[in-house]
Amino acid sequence: MGSPPFAVSVLEALLQSPRHTVAAVVTRPDRPRGRGRKVEENELVTLSRARGVPVLQPERARTPEFVAQLRALAPDVAVVASFGEILTQDVLDVPRQGCLNVHASLLPRHRGASPIQAAILAGDRETGVSIQRMVLALDEGDVLVEERTEIGAHETAGELFDRLAVAGGALTVHALDAIESGTVRFTPQDPARATYARKIKKEHGLVDWSRPAEEIDRLVRAFTPWPGARTTAPNGTELTLLDVRPIADGALGVAASDSTRATPGTITSVRPRLVVACGTGALDILALKPAGKGRMDARAWLNGAHVDVGAALGGA
Repeated sequence: MGSPPFAVSVLEALLQSPRHTVAAVVTRPDRPRGRGRKVEENELVTLSRARGVPVLQPERARTPEFVAQLRALAPDVAVVASFGEILTQDVLDVPRQGCLNVHASLLPRHRGASPIQAAILAGDRETGVSIQRMVLALDEGDVLVEERTEIGAHETAGELFDRLAVAGGALTVHALDAIESGTVRFTPQDPARATYARKIKKEHGLVDWSRPAEEIDRLVRAFTPWPGARTTAPNGTELTLLDVRPIADGALGVAASDSTRATPGTITSVRPRLVVACGTGALDILALKPAGKGRMDARAWLNGAHVDVGAALGGA
């Protein structure tokens, strides 16, 4: 039970496993996509049909009709990966061995909707994937297995997402193997260590230049590719920051006094780097995306925008 893209890697791993059979795939109904708003099947449906796996696409997974369909399949286990709907007890009770959730964090840290972004925003050095037995509470079920991984110093949420999706597939197969062999051990979560990841909205990506440079760097990485860390150019058009580095005052030839005295958001250097003052420190901008254009490096943008020292981003 899931939705792309995260669930695709999990399904691929299950289909490749010689010990387990996918009885069916449950995903959301196909929706209009793209500029033409044409209804297209999602990647999970395409993969399932190519492999001959039945697909169920209920509007809601809590209806009596869907629960009856699920019971008819007589599943041993339901694997849930980014399904996008809270399951009712009627659904949780159907599989003989319960429902397992593939969650992209080290539970109980970062329960909730956006664990990958939350780990980067918090400055965590590591994260991972947890396989937990689902209960009628948000990500509070006992943990079967987990896999840890370091977060790269410049890794974006999109890059981390791809790595964790693959890891989640392999870990799911490992969890099912353990259940089948009777060697699985369930570990209760410590509620005192729990944190929660809020659902991300587009407005959360607005850059606040009064924040420390390190914090803005994490915002950029956490919100790439979506919803994007956004600010405005001196002419008022939107800019999305794609690749940045926090720097200390005095680095890259920028005088300490330039950064400490400048209003946050003020450009303090355009050569050799595009440097913007922050509440603490400064940000070296390497790549960005102007509204209506593709990714470009800072030098190319500067050449076209004709921006000089003293100009401001974000309406500073």
